[in-house]
Amino acid sequence: MQELVLPPDESAKKLENYLKKNFPVGYVRKLFRKNAIRVNGKRAKADALVKHGDRIQIFIPFERQTASVTSPKTHAVELKILFEDDQLLVIDKPAGIAVHEAQGILKRHSVIGIVEAKYKNNEVLPRLVHRLDKDTSGVLLLVKTEKAEEALERLFKEGKAQKEYLCLVVGRLPQSEGKIDVPLPGREGSAVRAVTRFRVVKRYSETTLARVNTDTGRMHQIRLHFAELGYPIVMDEQHGDFGFNKRFRKEFGLKRQFLHASKLALNYGGKKYTWNAPLTPDLEQTVRRLSQGGNK
Repeated sequence: MQELVLPPDESAKKLENYLKKNFPVGYVRKLFRKNAIRVNGKRAKADALVKHGDRIQIFIPFERQTASVTSPKTHAVELKILFEDDQLLVIDKPAGIAVHEAQGILKRHSVIGIVEAKYKNNEVLPRLVHRLDKDTSGVLLLVKTEKAEEALERLFKEGKAQKEYLCLVVGRLPQSEGKIDVPLPGREGSAVRAVTRFRVVKRYSETTLARVNTDTGRMHQIRLHFAELGYPIVMDEQHGDFGFNKRFRKEFGLKRQFLHASKLALNYGGKKYTWNAPLTPDLEQTVRRLSQGGNK
């Protein structure tokens, strides 16, 4: 067991926010999912307030990655900035880069590590308020202040951020639009409601391009929901159609899942923001070849 005692200069804040300042996000989520954390000897939830003098007991040890871990060479990656001010940072995340440290991924090879290195001389510690899968590209929002972090995390949790994705699924979706309302595992492992809405953009011979909005933000939500519907995301190596993916990759050369966060819109600080990210070259080329009659 590891025990942390909040120092006298620590202001009151949510337990989850305090832990994310000291540990990777994936590890913190695991602690709550496994009920492996106590405050002053009692079980505590993520939104519990902690203050100076409180004792936090952690029952799953944190194992920091060593330099021997193999990770992609992302130190030279230049993240494209879509918007920036003194509180917000919005990037067009490339596929193939994890947003934070995880098993087998060093922090310096993740988005948060790259961003922290960029701002290390400015006394700014960027934080994530939502996430994208490693192989999902598109709009990703980070914040620069604790005030913005708490406000925007609450906004995402309440479903007030409008997230739009483009995805290509295996098969021809029969309906032009629809809603997938199927529970998925939450942070603590129990099933929670998850809602995904979609509209067909174009049908091809064996696939369908769809525009997707999520009312909730569960892990792998879009991928799991379309797999549950029987139309998995093209090139999804975890939840997809492996035989189809092998054939599709051979014909089109696509090496990652066709899922792209194309738009994010929200209201913050009395202003309405909308950010867009165009399809990446590999996805754009795939669409172009499909439109020319590929995959027949």
